[in-house]
Amino acid sequence: MVVDERRKALIGCGIVFGFAALVGCSSAMAGGAGGEGASAAPEMTTTTMVAPSTLAPTTTVKATTTTTTTTIAPTTTAAPTTTIPDTIQQVAALDVPLQAIGGNSGGEAARVQQRLLDLGFWVNGADGDYGLTTSQAVMAFQKYMGFDDPSGRVDEQTAHALTVETVRPNARANSGTLVEIDKGKQLLFFVIDGKTEWVLNASTGNGEEYTEADQNTPGETITGVSLTPSGLHEVNRQREEGWWEGDLGRIYRPKYFVGGVAVHGSSSIPNYPASHGCVRVSVPAMDWIWDSGIMPIDTSVWVHDGA
Repeated sequence: MVVDERRKALIGCGIVFGFAALVGCSSAMAGGAGGEGASAAPEMTTTTMVAPSTLAPTTTVKATTTTTTTTIAPTTTAAPTTTIPDTIQQVAALDVPLQAIGGNSGGEAARVQQRLLDLGFWVNGADGDYGLTTSQAVMAFQKYMGFDDPSGRVDEQTAHALTVETVRPNARANSGTLVEIDKGKQLLFFVIDGKTEWVLNASTGNGEEYTEADQNTPGETITGVSLTPSGLHEVNRQREEGWWEGDLGRIYRPKYFVGGVAVHGSSSIPNYPASHGCVRVSVPAMDWIWDSGIMPIDTSVWVHDGA
C-alpha cells in the first residue's frame, strides 16, 4: 500500500532524525515517486539582520604649542668714569721729543731743564747751562722712574721718558704739608696741601758702622751706625749761616729733625746712601730751601724705607 509505505517512511524519519530533522525529511519526501496531489510545505529560513554598529570616528586633536618670545631691551652699560684725585697733577707730553744730550749745555739743555721744572724736579733755572742742579734733577728723575743706573746724564731712555711723561711725581703722603724722605728711592719730596710740589735728589745713611774722630772735641772718637731714623719727626732747630763744623764733618745750613740728624747741603750727593745718617742735598738746593721758606721750624718730616 502506498499509504503504508509513506507512514513507514515518516516513522523512519522520525526515528532516525527526530523532530529536529523534520525539514530534511520533508525534502526527501517531496522528491520521491508517486507523490500526486501532495505538496510539501516550503522551507522557511529566517535571517536575523543585526543592525550595523556605527561608531563615531575617533578624532585625534593635534596639540597646539604656543611659543611666546619676549624681547628684552638691551642693557646699556655706561663707560666707567675715572676720577683723578686732586693730588694727581698732569702735564702734556712734548710734541717735539727731547734729544739725548748726555751732559752738554745749549738750547736742548734748556728744554731739558724746563721739562724737569714742569714735572716738579727742582732746577735753579732753564738757562741751558748743564750744571750741578741739572745733573741732580736728572738723577732724581731717573731714581723716581726706577732706572737701573741713575747717572745724572740724559741718555736715550731718559730723553724718551722725559718726553712722554704726563703725570708729575707723587710722594706717598697725599694730605697735609710736610717733607717726605724716601730712603728706598733716595729722594726728598716737598708735599704742600697733599700735593707733591718738588723733588730733590738726596743721599741718606748708608747703614754701616763707623768709628771716627769727633771734629769738635779733639782726641775724642765717635762710634755708631750710619742710620737715618725712620718715623715722623719735625724740624726742631737749624743753623742759617753757611758751612758748619759738625761732629762728623762739615755740613751746610742744616735743619735738624731728630737729634743730630739734619737735612743739609753737601758737596757729594751720589745715587746711593752715603751719609752718616743725615739727609744730603746739593748746596744750591739747600740755599733754595732757606730762601723759599719751604721748610720752617716745626715742619713735619716723615722718613720711611719706601717699601
